[in-house]
Amino acid sequence: MDALSGAEPRRARGRLGAASPGARAAGAPWARFSAWLECVCVVTFDLELGQALELVYPSDFRLTDKEKSSICYLSFPDSHSGCLGDTQFSFRIRQCGGQRSPWHAEDRRYNSGAPVSLQREPAHYFGYVYFRQVKDSSVKRGYFQKSLVLVSRLPFVRLFQALLSLIAPEYFDKLAPCLEAVCNEIDQWPAPVPGQTLNLPVMGVVLQVRVPSRMDKPEHSPPKQCSHENLLPAPVVLTSVHELDLFRCFQPVLTHVQTLWELMLLGEPLVVLAPSPAMSSEMVLALISCLQPLKFCCDYRPYFTIHDSEFKEFTTRTQAPPNVVLGVTNPFFIKTLQHWPHILRVGEPKMSGDLPKQVKLKKPSRLKTLDTKPGLYTAYSAHLHRDKALLKRLLKGLQKKRPWDTQTALLRRHLLELTQSFIIPLEHYMASLMPLQKSITPWKTPPQIRPFRQDDFLRSLEHAGPQLTCILKGDWLGLYRRFFKSPHFDGWYRQRYKEMAHKLEALHLEAICEAQNIEAWMKDKSEVEVVDLVLKLREKLVQAQGHQLPVKEATLQRAQLYIETVIGSLPKDLQAVLCPP
Repeated sequence: MDALSGAEPRRARGRLGAASPGARAAGAPWARFSAWLECVCVVTFDLELGQALELVYPSDFRLTDKEKSSICYLSFPDSHSGCLGDTQFSFRIRQCGGQRSPWHAEDRRYNSGAPVSLQREPAHYFGYVYFRQVKDSSVKRGYFQKSLVLVSRLPFVRLFQALLSLIAPEYFDKLAPCLEAVCNEIDQWPAPVPGQTLNLPVMGVVLQVRVPSRMDKPEHSPPKQCSHENLLPAPVVLTSVHELDLFRCFQPVLTHVQTLWELMLLGEPLVVLAPSPAMSSEMVLALISCLQPLKFCCDYRPYFTIHDSEFKEFTTRTQAPPNVVLGVTNPFFIKTLQHWPHILRVGEPKMSGDLPKQVKLKKPSRLKTLDTKPGLYTAYSAHLHRDKALLKRLLKGLQKKRPWDTQTALLRRHLLELTQSFIIPLEHYMASLMPLQKSITPWKTPPQIRPFRQDDFLRSLEHAGPQLTCILKGDWLGLYRRFFKSPHFDGWYRQRYKEMAHKLEALHLEAICEAQNIEAWMKDKSEVEVVDLVLKLREKLVQAQGHQLPVKEATLQRAQLYIETVIGSLPKDLQAVLCPP
């Protein structure tokens, strides 16, 4: 098929209002809908114009011209894929105009309880695509070509793929009225609350999902679902909103899983060239999920085309390749991105005996232009030795015809334990930088978190390193040294420092609230010092009420009482300033 042409995508036909993106208030129309989705798009193929944005729901959601163009081009497989029938895949685009601002209270509530790897995207949109291409003699080109796209800030690939498989076939038969009804149903869904199991009705089916929480302990089996004896119809239970079938995704690269894990950990630039958008997007999402529960802090594009607005930015040779994982299907990228340090080419999944045929590790110099064979083209040497026992267990599972979800659980547990073994020493060292609780006193500024000294940390590994929890041998020190230069160390450190600073503020607030002698403290203090205390207490209270400080409700009430007591001791003119009518 030649779905990609040079024509600019057409504007949506009368469906776009003037409201700014993401600007719906909590009680506004579509507020519940926007807790899950930003909008739903329909992209069709126009013989004269190429990809065209046919519909956008809700009608008040605005996309910039650049966002419309990206959605149009990324919603169709490129001409090299030759996808016939129905295909599902996903993409991720940069939101124009920077981060969403101001953030909704619902966003903050969700993000404060969600695992860091599943928080809402502040500056990117995910696109979940259901594409249909079938022969149709009534169409001039002889083919019906259309995509239904769910645009969201949530990385819930499993949930949205399940939703698309329900609504897209029905929409392609019945068109607009069906889509409007579905959007209205989604607008009745409860908001995604971390830790809760939700029933989501759509088109006569109830999807039952559990929204992951940051309080969850890493589990190797899916969490138990709620009882659904009283629900009619019986719900379709999704074991996860986001986890892919890792074993299926990693079939051709099982022997290199640890090397790929290291490349992801270090935030290395990587191109995944696959035969279809479905394979490229699944491989990219599987790769970035390798680091869970660590947040993937680099950019990634599950499916990327030459028409993307960032094409020049990512392919320039005037600077080092950016820290991005790119999923592509056009072999042209092999020539364009030949200067990138790591290229993974995967073919159609084929079984060779019991073990899926594995790609080979090859030097970048063996990279050719169009006839490049499947392989991992890199000069990178892994720091850790390969876990041969894992490969043997997976091979044994194939021979015994062990269920694939069991194989995936084995692989996921191995990657989780690898990531935890790497991160736990960092967590322990970081915790040692926190001031002792006894050094936090009510009427003094809390002490500072001590600086992270890389040499001190590396020295601590001799007695408290990953060897305590991981049997793998190798150059762990070298891996940590490279990790310190990666975006993931920076992202991890900033997140942990922020959490520790909030904890410090919370402990300070508790110390103030537990102090019994606030009146005695005020006796010899000037009005300036007393007013300063009021302002600081109020600032902490606002932070705590915004779920940024981990404090109990009783502490908040006591802090409010203290503020009132302190203000009551001040002259009337100052009271009027601090508590205006």
